Amino acid sequence: MERGLTEEKIARLDDDDAEFTPREARALRYAEMLATDHRSIDDFFFEKLKREFNDAEIVELGMMIGQYIGFGRMLQSLDVSSD
Repeated sequence: MERGLTEEKIARLDDDDAEFTPREARALRYAEMLATDHRSIDDFFFEKLKREFNDAEIVELGMMIGQYIGFGRMLQSLDVSSD
C-alpha cells in the first residue's frame, strides 16, 4: 500500500480496465496463478516475472502470497466471516 496500491485499486482488482503498473499486474497474475493453477507456472512465466522483479523479490512475493492464500483457506475452514 505504501507504494501506490490504494484502496480504490484494490476494489478494482476484477475490473479489466483497472490501471495497474506492469509490476503490479505481474504480481497480481503471480498471485492468481498460485491461488488457482500453480502447476501452470513455468519457466516462461518466470522469465516474464523476472522482467519486473529480482530473484529475492520473487521469493518474498511468493512467500507472502502463499501466506495469504493459506490464511484465507484456514479462515474458510473455520467458517470465519468478515462480519
